[in-house]
Amino acid sequence: MSTRQTILIVEDDEDLRRLFRTALVLAGYGVIEAGNGLEALQRIDQLRPDLVVLDLLLPGVSGFVVHQDIAAQAVTREIPVVVITGSTVDASELNVACFLRKPVSPDRLVEAVRACLAEGAGPVT
Repeated sequence: MSTRQTILIVEDDEDLRRLFRTALVLAGYGVIEAGNGLEALQRIDQLRPDLVVLDLLLPGVSGFVVHQDIAAQAVTREIPVVVITGSTVDASELNVACFLRKPVSPDRLVEAVRACLAEGAGPVT
């Protein structure tokens, strides 16, 4: 990578967030974190990450709401999203190209982030 890309990890499980952060940092990415949906919306607005790794089941503002907000911003700036969830929701329900079901290994996450960044944002609306 010529420019270091920044990934926002949105995950309420601190241990899992730490595991994902370590894998992405070792893969050469800059990482910022959010432990809930409200914090994620603030980080997206202020720090403008290159990609968001998004858990759907978050306390307070859900990952579904965060995803809708990202989709609404696609008019001005598309942000690729890797959805990671333990819920029964299907990728087609969200219209996302990058979708992983928990449990997710760090290697699989890095592969998905690389693929999603290469593809661009893909469908988000």
